[in-house]
Amino acid sequence: MYQNTPSRSTIRLTRRGRLVLIATGAVVAGTAVAVPLLSLDGDQDTRPTALVIPEGWRAGQVYAAIDKALARPAGTAKKALARATLKLPTDAEGNPEGYLFPATYPLNDKTTPESLLSFMVNTANQKFSGAPIAAGAQRNAMNVYQAVTIASIVQAEAAAKADMGKVARVIFNRLERGMPLQMDSTINYALNRSTLKTSDADTRIDSPYNSYQRMGLPPTPIDNPGQEAMRAAITPTPGDWLYFVTVKPGDTRFTANYEEHLRNVAEFNANQKKSAQPAK
Repeated sequence: MYQNTPSRSTIRLTRRGRLVLIATGAVVAGTAVAVPLLSLDGDQDTRPTALVIPEGWRAGQVYAAIDKALARPAGTAKKALARATLKLPTDAEGNPEGYLFPATYPLNDKTTPESLLSFMVNTANQKFSGAPIAAGAQRNAMNVYQAVTIASIVQAEAAAKADMGKVARVIFNRLERGMPLQMDSTINYALNRSTLKTSDADTRIDSPYNSYQRMGLPPTPIDNPGQEAMRAAITPTPGDWLYFVTVKPGDTRFTANYEEHLRNVAEFNANQKKSAQPAK
């Protein structure tokens, strides 16, 4: 089993677990998929009656959705954090990232940003603080907040729900071997963006979320994960994998062997090059 981290100039992890070879400083990657704001409207001329928060949204996206749904000026929900009484873990230090639980939240004339934020955090606590989650976290030698952090990376990196347990296992295996996570999803969080293209310069940014330069988990979750990602974080699929790459949609390959992984990466890059060619 390959135990060491290859040279960063040779290989690196990218969002959705795509590991790509860097030959000239350019990164080959797929096209990002934008997620629209989701709200339930009975009539476009009336106030929404519910707000849907998708799995994997960051806190900033949630704040913007709340402002839009409640017809408040941009930045209102974020400023409301200081007034909201949020029951967050001590480790969170007042930052609700990871605890704005993805779900459908009802809206009415009395709904405020503070009440919505509290509703989301209370829902997360109900989902995350039960005995199964706490026991699963303890079984993996971590606390619940660390489990939420791992779940947030799984949510961002897994190309499909079926891959979540394996992605979680890659994270655990890398941590246990003292390897950097090298996940582009953490770089994207630090730069407040969503992209599949990460430059070599990006991997050198000075940020606690730079999982190329810093060991261990990022200091906070990087998005708000759903229950399936959380389940994967406490019950990762058994395996010795250290690398994974989505060669094509529906075909994510996990391996512990560096040479095998390079072959998978080569196939991924060939598919990307082929898809980029104009149709004849």
